[in-house]
Amino acid sequence: MTFLRIALIGLALVAGMTGEALANKKSEDKKAKYIFLFIGDGMGLNQVAVTESYLSYKEGKINGESLVFSDFPYLGLCSTHSNNRHVTCSAAAATAIACGQKTNNSRLGTDPDGKPMKSIASYLHDEGYNVGIMTTVPINHATPAAFYANVNDRGEYYTISRQLTESGFEFFGGSGFYHYKGEKGNLEPADKMIEQLGYPVCYGLEEFAARSSETDKIIFCQESTRGQDPEYYVSDGAEAKDIRLSEMLELCLDFIGDEEPFFIMCEGGNIDWSCHANKTMSMIYDILEFEEAIKTAVKFYERYPEETLIVVTADHETGGLSIGEGEEWRPEIIDWKLFETTWIQDGYKNVRTEEENKELNRQGFIGWSSYHHTGAPVPVYSIGKGAEKFSGRIDNTDIKGKILGE
Repeated sequence: MTFLRIALIGLALVAGMTGEALANKKSEDKKAKYIFLFIGDGMGLNQVAVTESYLSYKEGKINGESLVFSDFPYLGLCSTHSNNRHVTCSAAAATAIACGQKTNNSRLGTDPDGKPMKSIASYLHDEGYNVGIMTTVPINHATPAAFYANVNDRGEYYTISRQLTESGFEFFGGSGFYHYKGEKGNLEPADKMIEQLGYPVCYGLEEFAARSSETDKIIFCQESTRGQDPEYYVSDGAEAKDIRLSEMLELCLDFIGDEEPFFIMCEGGNIDWSCHANKTMSMIYDILEFEEAIKTAVKFYERYPEETLIVVTADHETGGLSIGEGEEWRPEIIDWKLFETTWIQDGYKNVRTEEENKELNRQGFIGWSSYHHTGAPVPVYSIGKGAEKFSGRIDNTDIKGKILGE
């Protein structure tokens, strides 16, 4: 047998034996080592435009200022309908993003037939990625839960809290747990139940600092939610003892480090609640808080530009927001002075009644058509490795595959 023939046989055997391994290596080469997925709950294109209008006003001009993610090099437009509704709920939308498949409204991590689906976070965790999941709202709320839970009703908060412990993810952060003692208030407190299942639960920075060095997985909760059910609220700014979303992301980055690859989902959940209430200034400040977290990711990206991907999107639009209000043509500008003065006079608190708030929006030239979600497409901003895949028209079910480099 000639040397050439032996060599060819050897190459064929190597190709056959390692085909799957080579395919996996090719997939790894396509996806980023460090992945940030930011979800601004309820943040449509107009929410971004209104916030940028306010920033421009602060600089003494009509337009021209931009949020840091608006300057990302790639922009896409994403459809958001669920499997059975033109207007999605957060559970179905987050499931579509996390699992890459449409489902019915209210389902969380399950398909239209109720079968569990695997999220991108679980998929990457199995591949050796550290995973961080964080939000400004309760950790067992719909959007963060879509990345680790499988239930047919998003309202099964206590079950979702238990499923969190089954994920094995390294870091969770948020404002606490809905149904803290179960729906009827007669169960063991969620944090104690979770502790017994192997996850340290820390309230505030002091507890986190004391316990984070002793464990490889941890849950951070805001100090203000200790021992209670977090309430739905419209953001009036953080409690003095609570930390901002950017600080929570910094805690996560410090905890998981950069030696191993990671996937981080970071949600600005309060944006949605402000939009449900049509509170213009609250919405702006919630988006600005969200932006500060994205700036933290951008600083990380600047250290590892060839290995990092940042994607910023929304699960849906909320409120039907518009620049301009009323039935008659009013070629005017937004009265930001009115909005800002009122906000300051009210002590940065949402103290106005629904009717008073309607009148403020009308006078200020900001329109809201709904107190609920709408079916409008949402933006997708991206930068880093593989970011070009997110440009153009896409569906929310495409996001998982594009992150994975498929």
